[in-house]
Amino acid sequence: MPISGSNSIWARCSTPPHEVAAHAENLKVDAVGVSSLAAGHKTLVPELIDALKARGLDQVAVFVGGVNSASDYDELFALGVAEIFGPGTNVLDAAFAALDRIEKKRTNR
Repeated sequence: MPISGSNSIWARCSTPPHEVAAHAENLKVDAVGVSSLAAGHKTLVPELIDALKARGLDQVAVFVGGVNSASDYDELFALGVAEIFGPGTNVLDAAFAALDRIEKKRTNR
């Protein structure tokens, strides 16, 4: 997304949620994206959202991708996840949805 004026920062795959929240605070990010291929979304995403809230970063949008069961989507949205990009999501659709959230064109759920 650098073409859009955005910047992406990658963390190592095993970064714990509290470290991701610390990076988010230090880097003053607008959004955090989480991808899990090992069903970590049910434990790691709630921990991340709690860690962000503990740092006063409620405004940071959280995007979830990877192989996540559609039956878990409502639970994730209730936690405050802004968008979920499951298998087969069109990359451009995901990019525009993320940018729209960051630019506050659409409200979080």
